[in-house]
Amino acid sequence: MKRFSLLLALFSIAVGSMAQGKFDMTRSVRLGFKIDPGIMMLKPQEEGVTRNSSRFGASFGIMVDFMLNEAETYAIATGLQIVTSGGKLKYDAGKGLSRYNSAPAEYDMRLTHIEIPATLKLKTTPTSSGAAFWGQFGTYLGFPVRARADVVSLNQKWEKQNLIKEVNRINIGLLVGAGVEYPLGERLTGLVGLSYQNGFIDVTRNARWGDGKVNMNSLSLRLGVYF
Repeated sequence: MKRFSLLLALFSIAVGSMAQGKFDMTRSVRLGFKIDPGIMMLKPQEEGVTRNSSRFGASFGIMVDFMLNEAETYAIATGLQIVTSGGKLKYDAGKGLSRYNSAPAEYDMRLTHIEIPATLKLKTTPTSSGAAFWGQFGTYLGFPVRARADVVSLNQKWEKQNLIKEVNRINIGLLVGAGVEYPLGERLTGLVGLSYQNGFIDVTRNARWGDGKVNMNSLSLRLGVYF
């Protein structure tokens, strides 16, 4: 909770600074809520570790669009979201955390991150029906707040192991998305699209796992509404 409160405070300061600086607040600032159900993947990059399965996860949170032109076709899109992810990784003997690596072991990982996206969003001029197509490209900054795993090795099983100290304290990656917006009423605008995230940072701390680089990727359906 302390980490979440700190991130929320930093985000509020950043939004306030942008509002007083580069961004003209006479232009539109749009606020919305979104939920992104999708497939979350942990992808090993070196030998000795294989991905056994992905995991269904989701992200949800607020969207903030700072419009850059009067036609509202260009925007800086940011926000604050909570992301649940993970997957199953199988480690060869001698790989993985030392307390489990005497034999091959499977880790069923469940991770929760708080993320702040920062993207450039481009939108077409609305059609006669009011619908408009959009695309975005940028990055995100994530911080883990929860990391649990069930570990199975030979005939032994360790459930709900707390691995928060064994994962990296930051995650950064590529974020791209595209979709369509459409009016739901006088003030509401619906949002549907696809979003892809490709992590750049090793999720597991290599000094403790000895597993090289493990990226966290996701492909999600975006469902949202602007107020």
